[in-house]
Amino acid sequence: VPAFVIPLSLWIMKFLIQRVLNAQVEIEGNIKGKIGHGFMVLFGACESDNEEIADKLIKKMMGLRIFADENGKTNLSLSDVNGELLLVSQFTLYADCKKGNRPSFNKSGSPEHANRLYEYTINKIISEYGIDVQTGEFGADMKVSLVNDGPFTIILDSDEILK
Repeated sequence: VPAFVIPLSLWIMKFLIQRVLNAQVEIEGNIKGKIGHGFMVLFGACESDNEEIADKLIKKMMGLRIFADENGKTNLSLSDVNGELLLVSQFTLYADCKKGNRPSFNKSGSPEHANRLYEYTINKIISEYGIDVQTGEFGADMKVSLVNDGPFTIILDSDEILK
């Protein structure tokens, strides 16, 4: 038994998933990533997150059946509909607004740690699911635009997945 165990409630990697008709990321007037029908995902990692946690969230996300089948029921996954994926790193998913009016971002992971997990997530989706992942640029000032299909938005976090 380990002498020190981090409670599961501290392991909170977050994916904010939006089913979109299209989405793109623009940086300094140039389009960096662009997709059609698929998922636009905002990615957030905290310091206690790791590859094992990322793997579980990736598997859950890729298995989500939120696209309509021939009967209009949400029975199809991203792969089933040959959907595309745009992954954008966003530390503001960890905004803590408990005190005052200026959010604190102390719960987000360090830039080095979060970027390593962001890159890991991109490569894992490409290698395991064969999906070309479009991205933003870690740490850049990005303009994200999208047409949310539904609207359909889901928040996956490791606190729920690992319980």
